[in-house]
Amino acid sequence: MATKKAASKKAGTAAQKEDTSTRVHQRDKLKQRLNIRPLKWTEKQQEFIDISLDKKTKIAFVDGPAGTGKSLIATYCALELLSTKKVSDIVYIRSAVESSDSKLGYLPGDANQKLHFYNLPFLDKLDELLEPSSLKRVEKEERISMYPVNYSRGMSWNAKCIIFDEVQNSSFKEIMTVLTRLGKFSKCFVLADPMQTDLQSSKGGGFSSLYDVFQDQESLDNGVRTFKFEEEDIMRSDLVRFLVKKFKEVKENHK
Repeated sequence: MATKKAASKKAGTAAQKEDTSTRVHQRDKLKQRLNIRPLKWTEKQQEFIDISLDKKTKIAFVDGPAGTGKSLIATYCALELLSTKKVSDIVYIRSAVESSDSKLGYLPGDANQKLHFYNLPFLDKLDELLEPSSLKRVEKEERISMYPVNYSRGMSWNAKCIIFDEVQNSSFKEIMTVLTRLGKFSKCFVLADPMQTDLQSSKGGGFSSLYDVFQDQESLDNGVRTFKFEEEDIMRSDLVRFLVKKFKEVKENHK
């Protein structure tokens, strides 16, 4: 009898140790669902949503021209993950060439205030997707943070959804810095349009090479997906679709 009690006690202690070892420090999740406005998606956009919300997907590299809805859909997916308690917070990182300028440090205010101008497109998408009461709630509970790329160094993100936007303006090193912040239960959307890079280097940023290298089975097995929108997926307007086509021709002719 004593032996059984000792064995039971030992098993209980082992279970406690196992639970402790798998415990991850993370913030409490939302108590109530958000009121997210329903939008009509195209078949291609819905395909991206399905991949993004798949629990197996940890990182999604998304390549696509302007007007395909990359940022809007990523924001929608992040809000869904927050609302359904899959993550506790959303982190928005916008890659802007100006954000690495030393002059940024002399602007008044904290990181969010300094980068408010660059974050306006994301804030507009939150307004478009969330009912006012839900928007007010996520603001009050500080569920959404916004950082420039160089502020992410040294951070560790558990149970967070990261939207890494305008990545065509990020170097390989900057992308690596952001992605290696990902902890347990986190998900990251890496969004870029290589045609719109503002980098002066002829080599451009690091997105395209990373997009190519992660298109293998090993990456898929590890939860890293790639997704590409084409010119025909542009929904903003017929004019934008035409312009992107012509811009692409110019770029090809200058290679």
